[in-house]
Amino acid sequence: MVFSTLAKIVSSLVSLYMVLCIIRIFFSWIPSLTDTKWGKLIARLTDPYLNLFRGFSLFRTTAVDFSPIVALAVLSVLNNLFMTLSYAVRITLGFILSLLLDAAWSAISFVLGFFLVISVIRIIGFLARIAVLHPLWQILDGIINPLLFRINKIIYRGRAVQYLQGLITGFVAVLVVRALGGLLVRLLTSLLMSLPI
Repeated sequence: MVFSTLAKIVSSLVSLYMVLCIIRIFFSWIPSLTDTKWGKLIARLTDPYLNLFRGFSLFRTTAVDFSPIVALAVLSVLNNLFMTLSYAVRITLGFILSLLLDAAWSAISFVLGFFLVISVIRIIGFLARIAVLHPLWQILDGIINPLLFRINKIIYRGRAVQYLQGLITGFVAVLVVRALGGLLVRLLTSLLMSLPI
């Protein structure tokens, strides 16, 4: 009972810290917010953690820094781990394997969800023709275009498509993969949890 309560508290703290990291990331896009009292406080609380991931060149390209996405994915995995542990009645090998599978899917699902959100923002911006040359759109394009390119290459087999069509196709493909992946992981997790050992 004490372990369950402790795991729930840790999960809640991780969720709160995740929200602070998201706020910090959005504040970094608008420097005037970073310079406020709240912006400086949030930066002091979150920058040490976010900087751990900025140190890896693997998470950065010349145009885009993916390290905040990876940092948030790690927090998401931790949150799910502690939440699952808070409901554990008995810890078995099947439980541990299902926990590892769930953690891996949590990270993948988080990245796919982030892609979906960015895609929706980009589609709305494209349809509304909001400052198409603004640097924000270039950042968002830098985040989603590598995956869009791969998806459209598979679906359209190298044929040229309009940007909006490619955006919508990518959004739908990722949405389907996320939904089917979630169903498959839930099925595998329940099978693993039913293992007697």
